[in-house]
Amino acid sequence: MGFTGLARWINAPTTGLELIGQNILRNHQGVYRGKWQMSVKSYRSTLGSAPGFHVPAERSMWTVAMNENVFVLVEDPAAPAALQPAEPMEYPTAPTHYRNTFLTISPPGALEQLLSQLRARWLSVRQSTGSVAAQKGQGAGQQLLIDGHIYSIGSDWIVRCGNVILAGGAVKGVLLEAEYLPLPAFHAPNTDGTSELLSDLLISVLPNVPDAKTVAVTVSDAQWEEVLDWDEESAEEEQDKKNGSLDDDLYVSEEDLVLERKNDWVGVERDRRSAFCVIGALRPEGIL
Repeated sequence: MGFTGLARWINAPTTGLELIGQNILRNHQGVYRGKWQMSVKSYRSTLGSAPGFHVPAERSMWTVAMNENVFVLVEDPAAPAALQPAEPMEYPTAPTHYRNTFLTISPPGALEQLLSQLRARWLSVRQSTGSVAAQKGQGAGQQLLIDGHIYSIGSDWIVRCGNVILAGGAVKGVLLEAEYLPLPAFHAPNTDGTSELLSDLLISVLPNVPDAKTVAVTVSDAQWEEVLDWDEESAEEEQDKKNGSLDDDLYVSEEDLVLERKNDWVGVERDRRSAFCVIGALRPEGIL
């Protein structure tokens, strides 16, 4: 697994997915690898409706189900950002949590089961607060599907493309994801996290359609680190433990060792960051 980038073809025609597939197969000698699917749900809290309970602002939650995991982003607008020191007068004690919390839950369906058992006050953003689900303090969540295909280009690239399908069946454009396998991590020189390597590939797989409206989805290292529960020092300590058996090796020095970072695009971490990018791509459009 490698470094990944996303793009949105917002006004793709109904044949957009087919056009992308034909372009990859004919012009890039791509190979079809299988189906690509993920589902997105969104919730909001109803804590303010509880008798005698006051909250400055309600919280939002988005979930992305991918493979065997569900990635959950919870946003509390009243909490401080993790990378911004809070004012002493505003937070006299250390905050219990930060503005963004990003979790990985397995197996799929475990989150809904937990919300149901706890009668948690979370409600689908599309549901009326007077519904039966609201009275029970839970909701199934508005579901959005990304349904498409996976292709490989040579031995270095994996391209995923899928229609963005709303709960009612309407298609809202196409989402593309390009993965560069040789790189487990990439720290873009641009502060916005853009990569010319990935941008060029994504542009090349899009068909030449007049008036196509495309948007690159980028997440800077600073934005990503804000939702991670880790720091560089703890990562180095963990790596020291792993490399303890190499202390007596005369042919290996500390400079030769590669520090494994939790924000590398490998394993579940790749899926986590991909899910975070998907939420970031769809939220501004107001379809979650």
